[in-house]
Parts: sequence; C-alpha cells; structure tokens
Amino acid sequence: MLQQIARQQDIVEIAPQGSAPKAAALAHVVEQYGYTYGMAYRTGFKNSLVQVRMYRDPRPDARVREAATITAHPRAGNGGTVPGLKQGSLKPLPEAAGAVAVLKDLVTFDVMALYVADRSQRLLVYLACAVLTVLMFIDNRSPVEAVASGGAVALLCTVAFKVGTVRRRMIAQRLTDAGFLTVRDEQGSRRFLRPGQQLPGHTNRFAA
Repeated sequence: MLQQIARQQDIVEIAPQGSAPKAAALAHVVEQYGYTYGMAYRTGFKNSLVQVRMYRDPRPDARVREAATITAHPRAGNGGTVPGLKQGSLKPLPEAAGAVAVLKDLVTFDVMALYVADRSQRLLVYLACAVLTVLMFIDNRSPVEAVASGGAVALLCTVAFKVGTVRRRMIAQRLTDAGFLTVRDEQGSRRFLRPGQQLPGHTNRFAA
C-alpha cells in the first residue's frame, strides 16, 4: 500500500482479509497522503476480501495534508509510525477514531450492496425456492416436507434481505448526519460523497 503511495499512483488498492474495520484503518492512512475514499466491494474466493479503492485527491488541501504527513512520518513503512494508527497495529489513535469510524461506514455500506437485493433479484430467489419445492416433490418427498423446506429457505432469504436493508439504512443515516451527500453512480447505486467532491472514474476523479 505504501509503495503504491510512494509511486504517487492515481489509484491505490487496499485488500485486507475480509475486514471492514481493517480496511477503514488503512483507508485513513491513505487519506493522510492526499487520497480520498472511492469505493469498496467484496472479491476473491467466496468474496472473502474487502477491496477498497482510493483516488488521489487533486485539491490543494490534499497536497498540504500529504506534505505534512510525509514530514511527520518520514520512516513509515520502515518500522516508523504511520498517520492515525498505533505503531505496529491497525488500531486507530484516539484522535483518528472518529474519521476511521466514518470510513468504516462508507466501506460497510458499499460491500453490503452485495447482500441487498432489488425487486428482480428477490423474484429470482423466490422462484428458486419454488423450483426447490417442486424438485423435492418430484423426488418422492411428501408434499408437506417439500413445501416446508421451500418455505423455510424463502423465509431465511426474506429475513436476510430485511436485515441488510435496515442495517444499510442506519449506516446511510449516520453518513448523512456526518455531512455526506448522497448521489447515484452510473449503475444507479447509491453513493456518499463529501461536499465538493464528484464520483471518481478514469477521466472524472474527485474534483472540487
């Protein structure tokens, strides 16, 4: 990660092992070097990795922040301190805890999109439950057993959809209270930006 920053890449990728808190802590470090949060999603085997993408912020205050961080942490990556974290760990310092918590909400909101189905996806899930019931009936299972099994799967899916929706709504409210603005990206997904920022992209990175 620090090597990517040292090369002054426009995009820095972070991929800790499946943990939103770890991803948020590392994202906070990257922000101190003049980057800003872009997006997060799950990837890897069985979606076990949380991948976070950070974009280089072209605004003047980002360059000031970067210069101050380099001066304050000259040995970062070589056994020295890194901004905002306790030395040798991913635990945020007290003064950075609030910023890391906000980043954790941003990361969690994005990765939970995988588990919040829209209407068409829910219809497909319930159709699959119906097919399961029919297959069990064809497999000489009793009608009661077939219906009970298909109904149980449908109920579990319904609960999962509801829990995901409620939790994501609570995170969205916290981000709104923290001053973030809600927008829609090109795919229609809901995103949160700080005032004065735009959605990142290959030719449209964050800009004032």
